[in-house]
Amino acid sequence: MKVLKLIAVVGLLSFASNAAIAGSCVKAGGEATMLTEDLAKFMASAALKNQMSADGYKPAGKVMMKCEAATLGTHCVAHQRACK
Repeated sequence: MKVLKLIAVVGLLSFASNAAIAGSCVKAGGEATMLTEDLAKFMASAALKNQMSADGYKPAGKVMMKCEAATLGTHCVAHQRACK
């Protein structure tokens, strides 16, 4: 019975530590609309970096970029996981 309680306590502690780690990360984003796609990607990446820096987050993982044609130029949105 003591072994079962120990396993339950270890499981709860593991769950709590994983929740704490997950709670300190966010999905950060930046966006831009520019005349060219290359410039829109550059500015969206810069906006993403500035947003993370302003909030005290550090990048974690790969930047996801999505671009589509806008009325005038190209609109890009960059997302990345960011943790404190």
